[in-house]
Amino acid sequence: MNNITETVTSTQSSSGVSANLEAVEQQIESRSEVFKKELGLKDVVLAQILIVLGVSGLGTAGKVGPPSTVFWLLAIALFYLPLAVVVISMNRLIPLEGGIYQWAKFGFNEFIGFMVAWNTWLFVVLDISGIGLSAATAISYAIGPRAAWIAGNKWLITLMGFALIGGMVMVSVVGLGVGKWVNNVGSIILLGVFAALLLLPLLNLSRGTMTAGPHLQLAMPALSLVNLTILIKISGYSLGGLEYVAIFAGECRNPVRTLTRSVMIAAPLIALLSILGTASVLSFVRTEDIDLINPAAQVFSIGFKPFGIVAVIAPIGILLLLARDVAQTSCIFTGGTRLPMVAGWDHLLPEWFSRLHNKYKTPTLSIIFLGTIAFGLGLASLIGVEQQEAYQMLESSSGIFVVSGYLPLFLIPLFGLRREGVRFPALVKLAAVSGLTITTLFIVLNVFPIIEVKSWFSYSMKISGVIIGAELIGAVIFLNAERKKTLAARSLIQNGNVI
Repeated sequence: MNNITETVTSTQSSSGVSANLEAVEQQIESRSEVFKKELGLKDVVLAQILIVLGVSGLGTAGKVGPPSTVFWLLAIALFYLPLAVVVISMNRLIPLEGGIYQWAKFGFNEFIGFMVAWNTWLFVVLDISGIGLSAATAISYAIGPRAAWIAGNKWLITLMGFALIGGMVMVSVVGLGVGKWVNNVGSIILLGVFAALLLLPLLNLSRGTMTAGPHLQLAMPALSLVNLTILIKISGYSLGGLEYVAIFAGECRNPVRTLTRSVMIAAPLIALLSILGTASVLSFVRTEDIDLINPAAQVFSIGFKPFGIVAVIAPIGILLLLARDVAQTSCIFTGGTRLPMVAGWDHLLPEWFSRLHNKYKTPTLSIIFLGTIAFGLGLASLIGVEQQEAYQMLESSSGIFVVSGYLPLFLIPLFGLRREGVRFPALVKLAAVSGLTITTLFIVLNVFPIIEVKSWFSYSMKISGVIIGAELIGAVIFLNAERKKTLAARSLIQNGNVI
């Protein structure tokens, strides 16, 4: 890992970055001076763990059975480590508020930067919109079989979504001074849940309530479209997100050093827990019965059952996992509110997206707008489909949106920033090629379901239609903003001529 750090560091020291890029960076940094520098190394490490390390990916990987270990190792080698290399490299070059938006804008142009921000924002909207469904499922597991109806009650799901999204809006308005503690507690809970998840098979083995099995196998799964889709899903969706915290660069203390170290500390732990967590799921649940919405809650409800009175731990663990989900979604929500803000700085969105709260210095209107849209889409996703299918549609669509932002990210070391005199080392370019390949496959294959759905064709067409429609809307918004900027520039010229 030290070699990686030295390699990406050399990108900056030997790049000969132009004075123009440095001047523009300084201008953006001056805008960030108003923000409170709330995030230190500990906060960013815990945020990385909270954002990247997920439990739904354990269920997705578990669909291939014990050979999932090989899939995790392939995903780490082909996508996770390449993403870490490129993110560290870009953050050292352009450590600015807005993160991947700024990287794509400087790497190519404003249109590419805007579309990256647009797709990332849409990912946030869709990811948040499913929080009510996830919460209802977790609570039904916590209470037990008599409460199975909760996971299918759309009115209750709607109420939970409204309450949780409303709470995220309030935390985001107050700012990272409070939000970082929500994130930190959520990350610590997550690590505790994973510890319980890994210990549970050992406890059952010691009591003789289960038998050992080959849940970790270094064997290649059968070649099929479904298995390839699963490999790509756990690569792009379950291991993606290392770049997300860079959105808060302007709110970090020493962003270059802090964000780089956070990746180096968090990445190995996330990889190990993902592999072992999947093995734990497979210890208790048959591959075909894995709950893709909340596999950890499913394992707790099964694994603690033989312990009699100790079974009260299971619902506690499930509710703690729900608290972690809420904290993660809150962190993602806050990052999503910063993207319209920085796009507003460049006059690509209305100025009100960039207005800051007088006391907390947060983009209040951007926060309220995001919360409203996310809640509305959460309602729409429940129309006419079953819970598992609704969750898969939300996950697939949001995954495509966020991973599409990786296309320009991985293209920058290969083709971007040349006009600024930047030359990337061979290791960074190799990492970019690997990440670009996985990203392309992810976008193509993610329209296929990995569960039984009412209509395979309808499922794929819905996702494709959403993606294409969203891209067209984003392009129209950008072109309209450019038209307004051109008209404003002409007006200034004309007024100057009159004067």
